[in-house]
This record gives sequence, C-alpha cells and structure tokens, in this order.
Amino acid sequence: MGYSSSLTDKEWEIIEPLLPKKKRTKPPTWSKREILDGVLSQLKNGCNWCDLPKDLPPYSTVFWHYKQWREEGIIDNIRDTLYEQVREQVKKTEMDNLNHY
Repeated sequence: MGYSSSLTDKEWEIIEPLLPKKKRTKPPTWSKREILDGVLSQLKNGCNWCDLPKDLPPYSTVFWHYKQWREEGIIDNIRDTLYEQVREQVKKTEMDNLNHY
C-alpha cells in the first residue's frame, strides 16, 4: 500500500545509490526502499516509531536503520543531494524564464 510519504520510482532512482551497499550473508527480509518508506512515514506524520503502519517493516527495523544511516551521515547526504538537485532545477527554470523575455 502506498502512502503520501512513499517514494516514487523516480525518487527511488535518485536515493538508492546514496544508501550503503553492504554484503549480507542472507537476503534481507525488507528492502531498503520499504525501510526508507517507513522512515519517511514517521518523519512526515511525526508519529511514534511503534505507531508505524503495520504493512511497513517493523518499527524496530525501521528505527535501527534510521539510526545507523543518521550516524553514518547518510541521511544528511540524501538531504544535501536532494537540495542541490532542487537548486539546479530552480536555476534552470529561472534561466528558461529569462530566455523567454
């Protein structure tokens, strides 16, 4: 089930390469995208971690990854990357608008 905080395919294409690539001995139960959707759901709604919707990964899994990614600077890197992309898009839009005059 999708939520308003869930990533689109295009958003996921931007963010996926920014997440850590760790070798695992067994396949993960939850994808990184599902975990990140859990993080985004909590951040958007401001709910307690334990109140995440039940169709998302368990809150303990989501919170553990969020904590790891935050400590490793991955959350900041995602924010900075998205910020730069938005700034570039705004510049292009402003330049396009100037060129129409």
